[in-house]
Amino acid sequence: MTNDVVVADYGSGNIFSVSRALEFCGATIRLSGDAAEIARAERLVVPGVGAFEHVMQSLRERGLDDAIRRFADTGRPFLGICVGMQMMMGYSEEFGRHDGFGFIPGKVAAIPACGSDGRPHPVPHIGWNGIHPGGHAWDGTLLGSTAPGAGFYFVHSFAAAPERAADILATCDYNGQSLVAAVVRDNLTGFQFHPEKSGPAGLAVLRNFVDGKVLQG
Repeated sequence: MTNDVVVADYGSGNIFSVSRALEFCGATIRLSGDAAEIARAERLVVPGVGAFEHVMQSLRERGLDDAIRRFADTGRPFLGICVGMQMMMGYSEEFGRHDGFGFIPGKVAAIPACGSDGRPHPVPHIGWNGIHPGGHAWDGTLLGSTAPGAGFYFVHSFAAAPERAADILATCDYNGQSLVAAVVRDNLTGFQFHPEKSGPAGLAVLRNFVDGKVLQG
């Protein structure tokens, strides 16, 4: 396997920063909105910013949703970032109920408006936060070289809620509320945080993806 990475291009706003970070990590990048190229990619990254419904609609309008499903079934490395991770879930409750890919059973729900002390806190959750192991061990995953507590950059108002604890790769604490920061199942990994904006820790997990050192969940 080479270091070729296809980044799905469907009008998402953060594809260029993600692509630059992957190139820095040694990847040969192809931005592609072509369904056939996405389906046959060696490695696929699906970034995403904005509202869940709009992002899924953009994929459908371009005929890329089926291509992404076909790729996921190949067993080759897949990485979803931010809304790209949320789309891996069964559905989202953002502005109504909207179906996702269903790779990981569960939903996407609003971040609680208050901390565990009952006091309101800002939503969206914006800024740096430490991540910690969830129900899935980090060994053999893209976080295999990450130290628990390492900080990553978040910007989100909704968070994934997988049905199975084993699909939760990492969590973060937001004023006493545990939010899912990463998910994994087989060849599929998703990060709620933005590794491309997370300094050396973010580049390290992207380098693991590019190098193929740890690919499976």
